[in-house]
Amino acid sequence: MIVLCWFRRDLRLSDQAALYHALRSGLQVVPVFVFDTNILDDLEEKSDRRVQFIHTALSAMQQQLVKMSSTLHVFHGTPEAAFAYWTQQYPVTAVYTNHDYEPYARRRDAAVEQQLKNKNISFHTYKDQVIFEKNEVTKDNGAPYTVFTPYSRKWKQLLTGFYLQSYPVEQHYSAFYRQAPLPLPALEDLGFRAVENHSNAPGLEEAPASGNKRVSADTGFPPPWPEEALLRHYAQTRDFPAVHGTSRLGVHLRFGTISIRMLARMAQHLSEVYLNELIWREFYQMILWHFPQVENHSFKKEYDAIPWRNNPAEFERWCEGQTGYPIVDAGMRELNATGYMHNRVRMITASFLTKHLLVDWRWGEAYFARKLLDYDLAANNGGWQWAAGSGCDAAPYFRIFNPALQTQRFDKDLQYVRKWVPEVDELTYPRPMVEHEAARKRALEVYSKALGK
Repeated sequence: MIVLCWFRRDLRLSDQAALYHALRSGLQVVPVFVFDTNILDDLEEKSDRRVQFIHTALSAMQQQLVKMSSTLHVFHGTPEAAFAYWTQQYPVTAVYTNHDYEPYARRRDAAVEQQLKNKNISFHTYKDQVIFEKNEVTKDNGAPYTVFTPYSRKWKQLLTGFYLQSYPVEQHYSAFYRQAPLPLPALEDLGFRAVENHSNAPGLEEAPASGNKRVSADTGFPPPWPEEALLRHYAQTRDFPAVHGTSRLGVHLRFGTISIRMLARMAQHLSEVYLNELIWREFYQMILWHFPQVENHSFKKEYDAIPWRNNPAEFERWCEGQTGYPIVDAGMRELNATGYMHNRVRMITASFLTKHLLVDWRWGEAYFARKLLDYDLAANNGGWQWAAGSGCDAAPYFRIFNPALQTQRFDKDLQYVRKWVPEVDELTYPRPMVEHEAARKRALEVYSKALGK
C-alpha cells in the first residue's frame, strides 16, 4: 500500500507540510502533480511564463527524486481523471496535500475528496502557503478583519516560534516510493512553447543552466533565497522601480518554490516593512476565503453601481503602454515584456486605468491575470480593488494618483521610464490620451454621484 502526495502551490521537497506528513505516514510516498486542463485550457497565450516556471520547478524536483531512486508522476488532464488513473496504477490508501483557498481550488478539492471517499481513500490537507489562515486571525468576536492595520497587529500578537518552525522533511526521504524515473511531459506535450527573450523575467532567468554560479549543485535549480542586504534596506528602496530594491520572490511564493516560514523568519529579523508585505499577502488570502464573492464583485457593493466608460480603444492603449504617460507606459511595457511589474508601478497603472480612464477594475485585473508571472488571485484582486476604491481597506475613491508627481517622487531621473520608453523625448511618443486634471475631475464626479457622496 502507498500514499500519494499531491503537489500544487508547494513545488519543493523541503519544509513542506503535506509532504512531511505523507512521509511520516508509515507508507511509501508517490509524489504527483496535475497539469490541470481546467486551468490550462483557459490560458490564451501558449508561451505562458507561468507554465514554463512550473515546468522548470517540476524538473528540478524530479532531479532530486531520481537521485533518491524515486520519481514524480505528472498527469496532464483534469484532477478527477488523474486520480482515477493513479488509483488504478497504485494501491492507494490516502492522499496528502496542502490547503488552497481560491474558489476554484475549493470546488476542485471537494470533488476529489468525494471521488476518493467513494473508493475508501482518505484525503488529508494541511496549512503550508501561509503562516495564518482562515479563522486563525479574527476579531475578539470571531468576525474576520476587513481593515489591514488591526489585522496585522493581531497577526503579530499571535506569532510565536511555533508557527515559523520548518518541517524537517529531509529526515524522512527514505519513505519515497522507489521506482524507475517516469518522463515529465514536455511543454509542447501540454500545448505550450518556451518563452523566448525572458532574461528580465523574475524566476525564469533562474531556469537551470550550466555555468550559472547561483545554481544549486544538488538540483540544478537555484534556491530562491532573498538577499539579506536587500531586506535590511527594503524600507528605503522598495518604492523605486529603477533599482533592485524588492525581493522579486512573488512567483516563488505563488508556486511554493520557497517556504513562507523561512521567509517570514528572515523578515522578522531583517525588515518590519517586508514582514508587513507578507502579512498583506495573508490579509488578502483571508479576505478571499471569507468573502469569495470578491472574485467577481466589489467588496463594497455600492461600487458595482459605478457607470464605467469601458472604452475598448482606450483600454487597448493602456495595455500596449501607449497612453502618453511615461510611468504608466513603462510599467505596462515591462509587464508585457517580462511578466513582472514593480509594485509601486502596479498601483500607478491601476489607478490610471480605473480613475483616469474610468475602466472597470475587472478589466485590468483580468489583464494582469493573463500577464503576471507571480499572478495570485487574492493579491491581484485585492490590489485592483484597492486602487479602484472598491475593496476592503482600499484607497478612498477621491485618491487619484498623479502620474507626473509619482514619477518625480520615485523615478525623478527617468531611469526606469527610459529603459522601457526609450522614445519618451521623441516626437513619435504619443501625447497624453487624457489631461490629468480633467480626468481627475471627471472621476470624482462619476464616483461621487454613483456612491451618493
